[in-house]
Amino acid sequence: MRREIIDASQLELEEKVVSIKRVTKVVKGGRNARFSALVVVGDKNGHVGAGVGKAAEIPEAIRKGKEDAMKSLVSVPMDENKSVTFDTIGKFGSASVLLKKAPEGTGVIAGGPARSVVELAGITNIRTKSLGSNNKQNVVLATIEGLASLKTPEEVAALRGKSVEEILG
Repeated sequence: MRREIIDASQLELEEKVVSIKRVTKVVKGGRNARFSALVVVGDKNGHVGAGVGKAAEIPEAIRKGKEDAMKSLVSVPMDENKSVTFDTIGKFGSASVLLKKAPEGTGVIAGGPARSVVELAGITNIRTKSLGSNNKQNVVLATIEGLASLKTPEEVAALRGKSVEEILG
């Protein structure tokens, strides 16, 4: 897992709001309505993160979600085609997302929540398939989990004690 600490202040981050939900809590005096915002941030250059914010107003929930997302940035290794280095499956809760390497010119073939994550990570050629749950929050976090589990061919070669040519075939 690539969970090293990334300083978000030095990155030019873009944000994308994936979902805004109106949530209510029943209290003694009646219903307490708030908003929950799922926000993805990335620099389109190999760094991406997601966060959730809750507040009484939508802009405040988005701001909190963005701050939460900046705390959970992961770095994503990419190959020369701006695709993932190998096929992988990211899992979070009951959601699984299959991330498949794609050649140049394929584009981003992904559903809504997964698409926003891979676009903000800077990946331009990828095929994805959402498996299991289609809950937006779990799909986003599963996609990030899959991207965080990726390794470069050099890292794999070092772990196995082989050369990069032997790994790539």
